[in-house]
Formats: sequence, C-alpha cells, structure tokens
Amino acid sequence: MYQTITASLVGAATALTMLAGAAAAQDWRGWNIHVEGYPNTVAMDRFAELVEEKTDGEITLQMFHGGTLGSQPDAIEQVRLGGLAVGNFNLGPIGPIVPEANVVSLPFIFKNVEHMFRVLNGEGGQMIADGMEAKGLIPLAWYDAGARSFYNGDGPIASPEDVEGMKVRVMNNDLYSGMIAEMGGNPSPMAFAEVYQALQTGVVDGAENNWPSYESTGHYEVAPFFSVSEHLIIPECLCINADAFNGLSEEHQAAVREAAVESAELQRELWAEREAASRETVEGAGVTVNEIADKAPFQEAMQPVYETYLAENPDLRPLVELIQSTD
Repeated sequence: MYQTITASLVGAATALTMLAGAAAAQDWRGWNIHVEGYPNTVAMDRFAELVEEKTDGEITLQMFHGGTLGSQPDAIEQVRLGGLAVGNFNLGPIGPIVPEANVVSLPFIFKNVEHMFRVLNGEGGQMIADGMEAKGLIPLAWYDAGARSFYNGDGPIASPEDVEGMKVRVMNNDLYSGMIAEMGGNPSPMAFAEVYQALQTGVVDGAENNWPSYESTGHYEVAPFFSVSEHLIIPECLCINADAFNGLSEEHQAAVREAAVESAELQRELWAEREAASRETVEGAGVTVNEIADKAPFQEAMQPVYETYLAENPDLRPLVELIQSTD
C-alpha cells in the first residue's frame, strides 16, 4: 500500500514537472519587412537561432520576412498587443506612437552613425527605451539603417538653396515635410514603391534615402546625382512585446538580450559591407556623388523645425539637448 501511494506521488510529481516544462516552452512569431539576404533578415534569422540555443529550446522563434504578416505600422501594433512577439522596426514609424522615439527623426540630430550609437548606448537610448516600453515595446538591440541623403536628376545639391522649388519625396512624417519646406522645397509624401516611377516621370524631382535603398531599387538609374547630406540617421530596433519579455525568467531574459546583441553585431557588420557594395555599384554605373563638406547651412536651416517641435513637445527638450551635447 505504502509503495503504491509513493509510486503514485512520484508519478504525479513527474507529470506536474512535465506540465510545468510544457507551460514554460514558448513559440514566438517575428516580423521583418526586408527580403531574403538583406543584412537585417540574416541577423533576425540568427537571432532566432541564438534564442533557441541559449534557452535550450524552451523558446523558439519563427521569423516571417518581407512584410508577409502585414505593413510595418500594422506589425508594430501587433507586437505592442502581443499578436506577434518580436519585430525589426525602423524608429520612424514608431515615432508617432512613442514621442521619445520621434526625436531621432529630427533632421541632423545626430552628427554621424557613430554618434547615434553612442547616444543609444547611453542615457539617451535608455530614455527612448523607457518611452517605448510604456507603449508595450522593449528594444532589445539597435540595428544600423545608415544615413539618408538626397538624390535627384538635375544636378548636385550643395546648399539649402539648391532644394528651393524642388519636389522631393519624403516619408509620411511632419518632421520630414518641414525639413524640405524650410529649404524652400515642396515635400511630396508617397509610398516607397511609387518613387521610381515618380522620379522617372517627373512627378518628383528628387528623393532621399540610404545607399542600399538607392541602389537596390534602381533609383540611381533615374536620379543619378547623389549628395551626401546625411540629414537623417534613423536607427532600427529589434523589439519585443513588453509583457512577453517581462514574463520571462531572469535567466531567459538575459539569454534573449544576449541573442539580440549578438544579432545586432552581425547586422552592423553586414550593413557596412552592403553599404560599401551599393555605393561601389552606383558609382560604377556613372552616378555623380557630391560629398557635402560643410553641412552647417543645412543645419541652420532646420532651426525653425526644432523650434516648432520643441514648442509642441516641451517635455522632450532634455532628450534633444542630451543628444546634441553627447560627444
């Protein structure tokens, strides 16, 4: 009788242990807008592998690339609400949701890409991360998206006056439209997929983006003047649903963060290679590259954009000043 009861208790304990293990196991889904082979795609796949390795298979992540689970704004909402666990997002479309994240969309807020990462790895990055977590997103690591510069078909842009009267495609954000308007240009928000034809037909005179986007879309074929203004340096994040992350054990939280940091290191390495290759490709195709040596006139032209922004968002002045004062 005693042996039977003991065996039953042992069996019950074993079953409870197995159930607890099954409950702890998690199957996550992740979103990424980029195509196969793109630096971010490779890095997100590596993140999925590392998460499974570092948690001994207790957490698995299935990545969906190429925006197959919806647009970026939709995916951001899905991660915030928990429909998706993970996403690789640009901070541009996160800005309208998270005021702190919108600061990085201020023109010339960063001196260069290296300055951006110094900010993100310090107090400024923590302030942005805190704002994101309050909206249901936790940035686990920062990805490189390069710097955005102007390109057009009529000649190099060397000063703000060269933008006067020009129709320039921008992303749909008041800050980007204000940037072009303050230089006397006509901002033309439109979907990225429409830009090639718009440049080709003269609907717009120019656009702005990073080297890989300029090259991979063939925009250099219809806008062969690239002026290195680097006016926008907007990072991307590897983000996770706040509740999903906060519900993990400390051990699993550490493992997931480690996996994210390692994936970011890979992404930045691949991005640098892709950026260099894209520039080499377009220069080989005959694109005229104009290195803007003095960006001060462009930065001075942006002062009204900053004044308007800070008047509307006074609570963000400390973050703006912190970024500007970071060496």
